[in-house]
This record gives sequence, structure tokens and C-alpha cells, in this order.
Amino acid sequence: DPDSGDNGLLLYSLVRGQTNEFDINENTGQIFTVSVAGKAGTFNLEVQAADQGTRRLTAWTTVSVTVDSSSSSNIVMLVLNQKINVVERKSAEVQRVLEDKLGWNVYVVNIYSDETDRKARSSTNETQVDIIAFNEAYQEVPAEDVKRKLREQNGDIEQELEKVFSASVSATIGEAPAAPASPELVAAIVLGVLLAGTFIAFLAYVLLDLKRKRKYGKQDLVKKVEIMEGIDNPWAADKNGSLKSLEKPEDTNN
Repeated sequence: DPDSGDNGLLLYSLVRGQTNEFDINENTGQIFTVSVAGKAGTFNLEVQAADQGTRRLTAWTTVSVTVDSSSSSNIVMLVLNQKINVVERKSAEVQRVLEDKLGWNVYVVNIYSDETDRKARSSTNETQVDIIAFNEAYQEVPAEDVKRKLREQNGDIEQELEKVFSASVSATIGEAPAAPASPELVAAIVLGVLLAGTFIAFLAYVLLDLKRKRKYGKQDLVKKVEIMEGIDNPWAADKNGSLKSLEKPEDTNN
């Protein structure tokens, strides 16, 4: 805006889009992430620029942000002893200090806290800042090199951040937690466990059924033998060796 004074003072804002995932510096127009962990795809943000004159003039544009689903192994976690809402407001200044002291292009990937409740977020004095550094060739700087430089420049970094936050600052390197399993992997694991449990239950049922059949089969055989022993065999020989079946019953003479 070529005007001077309030007529040339522009303030930027997000008027439509994923405001939970992104935010904007109202003075510089710089867009930064609030929380895109576990999310991927293209986000369309509607950005407004407005001057501060009596008859406010505005203009809009759409900014498309693409979040890659792949995670870099060169992301480094920096833990600051500051409230997350304060760090979010000062993210541009934090990035500037890190770029100045590390000598690389630094991008803030994510700002988050272990506390998700709004009240807790404003009272917890610990915030995790995930950063990634790029060299002049726009290649990722290995995480170990970034950590080494952070340790070497730790004193100067904390001193500059104290000016940003107007408070004593402790900046330490944190260990990022292991990435959570994807929903597809979790589903595959659950399905595998269910299938294994079903197979084991089926196998146990078959074995018990076979055991039961053998048990009752033996009992039936014993009963059959007992029954057969209690019935005179018409073809069996008597004590004299004659066949009972050939003896003519006395009552048949009549």
C-alpha cells in the first residue's frame, strides 16, 4: 500500500481456512503452523490484508499450503521454559534468533505442549518447538549437526531469546517421541490379533471335540461289550461241546 500513515499500515489475518492448524503474523503476514502433526494434504488459506484508514480498504488472496505426509528424520526438538501461547506469538522472533546463531535457514515445523487444555496451556512453562534447518543449497542439515551447533551456541541463543521473551530463558534439546503407528498399521495389528484368537479358539474346540468323542466312544464300546456278555450266544457251545442251537426245546414236542 503506497499510502502513508494509517492508510498505509497493513494488518494481515486469516479470514477463512484451517485456522486451527495455521496462524498468521498480523504485522508481517508470515504464515506459520500451529499444529499439523499427523495431518497431510493441501490446505487453502484465505488471507486478508487491510489498511487502518478511516475508510478501511481490504484485499484478499488464497494461499495453498501443502503438508507432506512423510516425516523428516532431521527434525530437532528445542524445549523452551516458556508458555506455549507466548512462544506461538513470538515464533517469528525465535526463528530469527536461531537462524542468526546457527547460520542456516531455520523453519519452525511445529509448536506444541504436553498440555492440551487451554487453561493448562497458559500455565505450563514448557513448550516444545520442532525445527528443521536447510543449508544454502536448500538441503536438510542432518539433525546431529543441528544439535551440535545448538549446544555450541546455547549461551548466545538463550541470551538473545531472553530479549525476545523479556524473561530468563532455558533452551534445551529434547528427544522427540517415537512416531505413533498409522491407523492402517493399528488396524492390521488388531485384525491379526483377532484372527489369531479365532484360530486358537477353533483349534481348541476341535481338540476338545475329538477328546469328547474318544471318551464317549470308549464308554459306548464298554456298554456294548457288557450288553453282549449278558446275552446268550445261540451259536455258543455248551459245557459238553454240543451246539445249543441244535437242541430242540422240550416245549416244541407239543
